[in-house]
Amino acid sequence: MADTAEGGAMRRGRNETEEERADRMWQELIQEVRVAQMGVQILFGFLLTVVFTEKYDDLSGTDQTIYLVTVVLGACATGALIGPVSLHRLVSGRRVKPQAVQLASRLTLLGLVLLLATTTSSLLLILRVATHDGFVPYLVAGVVAWYLLCWFVLPLWTRHRYTSR
Repeated sequence: MADTAEGGAMRRGRNETEEERADRMWQELIQEVRVAQMGVQILFGFLLTVVFTEKYDDLSGTDQTIYLVTVVLGACATGALIGPVSLHRLVSGRRVKPQAVQLASRLTLLGLVLLLATTTSSLLLILRVATHDGFVPYLVAGVVAWYLLCWFVLPLWTRHRYTSR
């Protein structure tokens, strides 16, 4: 719905102040982060236990390297996805919510990219251990393509297609 703002210029969207918009966007962002946090924390928790199993010693050097990279990626994804909560707590009441929302949004996007990398390397490791067939890299590439489509391509296409200029 278009409104006429002061000065006669056309305005689109909600009729909210910068602070109200920041509050709304913060609430939306926190809901999104909760979903991603749960996924990354469960995945990271399982990853941490692998090194303590008997099977870990049987992994090849390559698979152990993939595991270590996966754990580090999981730790980084966890940090990025929990970062918005810490950011909010440390700047709360400082009248910087619009800036905090923008930074938290960037941290969340970074966390999603790191979660994609963690999930990819986890899948690679699991499939390499479960089967030694040469199709594993292709299967992993297919899943990564699916994640990219769901997490980035469709949202960016929607943004481009339906955002007015």
